[in-house]
Amino acid sequence: MRVGVDRSLCEANEVCIGFAPAVFELDDEEELRIVQSDVPESEVERVSQAVAACPKNALFTEE
Repeated sequence: MRVGVDRSLCEANEVCIGFAPAVFELDDEEELRIVQSDVPESEVERVSQAVAACPKNALFTEE
C-alpha cells in the first residue's frame, strides 16, 4: 500500500500523526510530510485509520 496527500486539501491538523506517527510528520514549514509513502505492513491498519479520520479527506491510498 502507498499513501499520499492532496496538498490543496490538507490543513496539517495532525490527526494523521496521532494515528501513525511513524508514517506522517510536519516539516519545518508545518506542512504534512509522509515519511514512508510505501507503508510497512506493520503500519497498514494505522494508516488506514488515519485516512478514514482525516477531516479534510486529504489523504488517499493506492495498492
